[in-house]
Amino acid sequence: MTLLVAFGGPTGAVASGGSYTIGGAVVASGGSPFASCPDGGDPTANPPSTNYVNTEVEPFVAVNPTNPNNIIGAYQQDRWSDGGSHGLVAARSTDGGTSWARNYAAFSTCAGGSRYPRATDPWVSFDAAGRAYQISLGLYSGALAGSDIETSTSTDGGATWSSPVQLVNETTGVHFNDKQSITGDWRPGVGAGKAYATWIVGSLPGAENIGPNGAGHSFAYGGQPVFSRTTDGGATWTTPTTITNAVVFVQGNQIVVLPDGTLVDVGAMLFKGSGIQPTPQAYFWTAFVSRNGGKTWGAPIKIAPLGTRLLTNPDIPNPTSLNQTVRAGDYIPDVAVDHATGAIYMVFADGNSSGFNHVKLTKSMDAGKNWSTPIDVTSTPLSTHSFNGTVEVTADGTVAVMYYDFRNNDAAPGLPTDVWLAHSHDGGATWTEQHLYGSFDMENAPVARGWFLGDYQGMAAAGNDLVTFFSVATTNDQADIISVRATRSP
Repeated sequence: MTLLVAFGGPTGAVASGGSYTIGGAVVASGGSPFASCPDGGDPTANPPSTNYVNTEVEPFVAVNPTNPNNIIGAYQQDRWSDGGSHGLVAARSTDGGTSWARNYAAFSTCAGGSRYPRATDPWVSFDAAGRAYQISLGLYSGALAGSDIETSTSTDGGATWSSPVQLVNETTGVHFNDKQSITGDWRPGVGAGKAYATWIVGSLPGAENIGPNGAGHSFAYGGQPVFSRTTDGGATWTTPTTITNAVVFVQGNQIVVLPDGTLVDVGAMLFKGSGIQPTPQAYFWTAFVSRNGGKTWGAPIKIAPLGTRLLTNPDIPNPTSLNQTVRAGDYIPDVAVDHATGAIYMVFADGNSSGFNHVKLTKSMDAGKNWSTPIDVTSTPLSTHSFNGTVEVTADGTVAVMYYDFRNNDAAPGLPTDVWLAHSHDGGATWTEQHLYGSFDMENAPVARGWFLGDYQGMAAAGNDLVTFFSVATTNDQADIISVRATRSP
């Protein structure tokens, strides 16, 4: 179906041509290599923590710029109900996503590491030379007694991974590392060996300041965004530095590299300044810009107001527990850049219009200084949610957004959930939507402060095509990773 929405142009415009041939769904995950691992349990947890063996959630994916048939996706394996997983598995393909093999870096003790028993928040990216970078958050348990950030690299397309390098470690329990991402420098000729990592260093306030929605969707309720970079292929990393010296909580940080080397970090500004938090007047999506490789950053730029809503099950409109809701990345934006023009596209959850979260998109043509009025690129009814939006730009400039929604829910038991692909071939002026996968029953998903398939999902460009990489709920082991290739039609 075609969505007649405008982006800096007249409404009712005819959508520009272009469609995708949606390939068959391929299961990229497999049986858990950590199924028998006893590590990670927390006997003090109340309620007791549950490990969902053989579940795979929260994937991310990247395509090798030197070989578009080489794809690597990372995901959580064996999710815990109170945070983290047994380990992070890396699935790799050498045939464009037709088949997948799996291995893992030693990020957790279940995976052969020596530091933390749980790992979470997987992310993967390539630099210009085809070196792959993974990043992991290590933790003991949901009690937040300690955490670290580690990276691992691969120079053979994901067949092997280096011993992890620890970027930071927090053992006091006063602070907590959270929600990291990593971005390889894609620029031909100058990006080889360069990558940029960002995360938050959070503080743990008293429960009286934590609303149920905020507590359910973030480990750390106060977070300073920090930055580290490598210029030698991940062998060494700079000492982490703060992106801003202001008192802020900026969740979901993610960096894109513009053609001229400018770095733009986007995230959710959940408060700014001191006092009881969150501060409603400081709720906004924000960007920070660095023009010197991350050595210094400008002041926060306001992109759009932030107004997420609790992601309710349509059959349970008034939940009495977070476990009766769906957990997704309401404070986690996604961002992509057009490598030819430098245009930046960001998607995020927004409930300001209807009281239900909808995936919206905004665009910057001036390196993050100014942003367009956000638009809803979905055709999800206003009476239900769309969520976990993921954006990508292909080689021919197509802008694509993948997302889930509940439009096919009905009176029967269960929560039918579908995955959709919206795409624009005219810089975001008009959009076409295609069905990608589903329906599946979200109520089969593991429960981790809500039915949980991840705070984000994965999609990457392979030339003019798209490789999608997302988690679905199943009846046999509760969650699998699915890959679907969308091939650009002539």
